[in-house]
Amino acid sequence: MLARPDIGCDMASIAAPALKSWLETELGVQLQALKPLGGGCTHRSWCLQLTSGARLFAKTNHHADLPQLEAEVTGLQALARWAEPPLVVPEPLACGIADEEAVLVLSWLELHSGSGGAAVGWRQLGRSLAKLHRASLGGHQGRGYGFDADNFIGAAPQCNRWNNDWGIFFRDCRLGPQFARAAQAGHRFEGARPLMDQLPRWLNDHGCEPVLVHGDLWAGNADLLEGGGVTLFDPSSHWADREVDLAMARLFGGFPAPFFDGYEEEWPLPAGAVRRSSLYNLYHLLNHANLFGGGYWQQVVESLKTLNSWGLFRVRGS
Repeated sequence: MLARPDIGCDMASIAAPALKSWLETELGVQLQALKPLGGGCTHRSWCLQLTSGARLFAKTNHHADLPQLEAEVTGLQALARWAEPPLVVPEPLACGIADEEAVLVLSWLELHSGSGGAAVGWRQLGRSLAKLHRASLGGHQGRGYGFDADNFIGAAPQCNRWNNDWGIFFRDCRLGPQFARAAQAGHRFEGARPLMDQLPRWLNDHGCEPVLVHGDLWAGNADLLEGGGVTLFDPSSHWADREVDLAMARLFGGFPAPFFDGYEEEWPLPAGAVRRSSLYNLYHLLNHANLFGGGYWQQVVESLKTLNSWGLFRVRGS
């Protein structure tokens, strides 16, 4: 899997001899060359050139961060279960510790490098996501919203405790922990309490059902493939309202319009999705504020002002 341009983060490295030995033991392959790739601030990315001529993709980080990579494996496996062509999900091949470094090895996917046919490809990705969502309906086996294990949203822990009530799940397992973390850092927000009090009632009004979501669907975690096909990677998967994926896809620059057109063609969103997306993205704004600080705190304040200005979270009778 090809990575994005490097943004200069200080991330863990790994010695080629140690990785070579680990790959021989875990996968029975011979490493010829190790090439660093660009990527995000969480992990270091590598192209593994094998003596066979094949390539693999690897992520490394400090050994203490192995749970993040293991959670990614679980998420990729979950997505792959419900994905169908032309959607391709990278295959986890090995995950463990090499030379005191956590390592995840994935199949190599050649990402689309040009603009030709991009609109068609993004429309295809939107349709593929809608098909994955719909195919996974009922796959939670009656447990509701959550996942079999907790995972991570970026570098932050994410609680996935099962709950049959979507509004309560989103309050207690998403916004609640983020507000609590912010409070520990001295950030308290006007309007947070009425929002949290009325949130379950409002979120349960549109009759959503649990589907498997990617969970961290910003534009850097999806792409088109050379030669056709589309891909999703770096998930934070769980069972949720499908709208959370579409909401985040509009955040941080967002996906191109054909992506949303393709989704709507395959499985239209219910009324009110645009407003709910503001609430769903408050979670990601809070997470970014807690992780990175800076202007994200003000974005949280503005988001809360907007949500409360709609009157959706005023206590009844007030």
